[in-house]
Amino acid sequence: MSKTARHKAILNLLEEGRVGSQDSLQQKLKRKGFDVGQATLSRDLRELKLVKGPEGYRGGGESLGAESVLPSVIHLVRQFVVEVRPAQNLLVVKTTVGSAQPVAAAIDASRWPEVVGTLAGDDTVLVITTAKKRAQALARRIRELS
Repeated sequence: MSKTARHKAILNLLEEGRVGSQDSLQQKLKRKGFDVGQATLSRDLRELKLVKGPEGYRGGGESLGAESVLPSVIHLVRQFVVEVRPAQNLLVVKTTVGSAQPVAAAIDASRWPEVVGTLAGDDTVLVITTAKKRAQALARRIRELS
């Protein structure tokens, strides 16, 4: 299971109730199908900016929404995008297998003005832009990020 899915599971567990220790969190994650080691769990807690207080783990001053889980579009493009092809006002963005949905979510979250929306499969993202020229400019931007 992906890191993003694991982060979402951690946040969901914290929303469901108090989690007082890493060991407790590790056991709850295991029951949900995430067999995670202590080092990975510590890294996840740090990346999610969760802190342990007297009542257990909580957000470090930020909301615990799913948007805080999503890595930056720059990071995802560099790591997962394989090819970008414009087609009229559309872009076909090829990714590594299983990476299209996080890439699409990051593109949507970037709020780039030329992006109308995205559709994601397993290894392909369809990006809908406002015009052919905008699609070409966005293709260049994405290629420059990778």
